[in-house]
Amino acid sequence: MFKKVLGVAFMAAALASTAMAQDAKTIGVSIPAADHGWTAGVVYHAERVAEQIRKEHPDAKVIVKTSPDPASQANAVQDLAVQGLDALVILPTDPDQLVNAIKEVKAAGTFVTIVDRAPSVNDATVRDLYVAGNNPALGQTAGEYIKANTPDAEVVVIRGMPIPIDQQRQDGFDKGIAGSNVKVLDRQFGNWNRDDAFKVMQDYLTKYPKIDVVWCQDDDMAVGVLQAIDQAKRTDIQYVVAGAGSKDMIKKVMDGDKMIPVDVLYPPAMVGTAMELTAAAVFNQVPVHGTYTLDATLITKENAKNYYFPDSPF
Repeated sequence: MFKKVLGVAFMAAALASTAMAQDAKTIGVSIPAADHGWTAGVVYHAERVAEQIRKEHPDAKVIVKTSPDPASQANAVQDLAVQGLDALVILPTDPDQLVNAIKEVKAAGTFVTIVDRAPSVNDATVRDLYVAGNNPALGQTAGEYIKANTPDAEVVVIRGMPIPIDQQRQDGFDKGIAGSNVKVLDRQFGNWNRDDAFKVMQDYLTKYPKIDVVWCQDDDMAVGVLQAIDQAKRTDIQYVVAGAGSKDMIKKVMDGDKMIPVDVLYPPAMVGTAMELTAAAVFNQVPVHGTYTLDATLITKENAKNYYFPDSPF
């Protein structure tokens, strides 16, 4: 009887030791610094899910590092790699500038998840998992809305940054307005920044005496756009279409603001989704390789309440 009890105790101890070994993993999370609203949301959700993973796996190390630019982020990735990573979740500031740093981590046998901004070469040599919003659909959804509601509109476009996802959104937008009389007057970069977008919109308002619609890729930029329109006291602009799903823009949609009739969803919470999927792969061997794409939902007055989170930082 004593031997049987001892045997059961030994097996229980062995299982506990195995479970602890499984939990003793390190996940590094490298993301941009909170330089505008959307990235502030990314930081918020990364830290939220990191704490959640630590609670589920008490011996796990989840290290979140923020970086303001590609050079700093490359250094951050190297610092994380030195700590013996089992997995890296990275939302690159500029994916093509960081691709070599990512490849080095991947070559060491680390599970790599890229979020949102993929390098030009986005295959198994660079990552195991890719989690992103649907960038072509974000542009296409906006374009289709403008085409359906103002098919003869003269439109100015405020782009994001000169990286691949910006071009994907532009291509999607052009597809969305195809077959209509929508005319694009100008396209300039606003760097997903409200101050830069304010300056671009001021330039547009000076150059073009008539503008019907503004499409900008980001809700933060829409703040700058609306401010410029208000200061110029321009009444010809019918509405602005932006994207991301910030609580401020969704509230405007809910309230029936004529300048922001819709928004296109591109949630910063996708970094949390990426971390959860990565944890499932690392701790539970769940086969999550490949591409995971979120929908670019059109947020309207009818469905806006489903996407409104007043306690979120974005």
